[in-house]
Amino acid sequence: MSLCLASAGVVKTLAVAGFTLAWTHSIEHTAWQEDWRVTAQGLELVQARVKGTGAGMEPPPEARLVDGWFQWMPKPRPLRDVVLANSGIAGEWRLCAGGQCRTLSQIIGHDIGAQPTTMSACGETRD
Repeated sequence: MSLCLASAGVVKTLAVAGFTLAWTHSIEHTAWQEDWRVTAQGLELVQARVKGTGAGMEPPPEARLVDGWFQWMPKPRPLRDVVLANSGIAGEWRLCAGGQCRTLSQIIGHDIGAQPTTMSACGETRD
């Protein structure tokens, strides 16, 4: 399985079985991270982390504070597509895999600006 990213008319395929999606909350300027797995059923959120609390980013009751991060494991529920909006206020989404993090613009190959990016599981490797 691979991860497909589609944005601004470009589709990129990354040969990854799992990845971390990282971003900064646009109001609280607090770091968020999510660990995802690519499966035949779709994308599955494995773990979520937030480096604080605040407007619209309260961790669920089962979250535990570990090394300064509130961490929790959402119920597994494969998603066919995940759409990432980009407000342009807090910087870009970053995708981390294999010890390397890149912005979505770096992966797509040009500035995506406020264009949404759709993530999905795919089978063929194109990049």
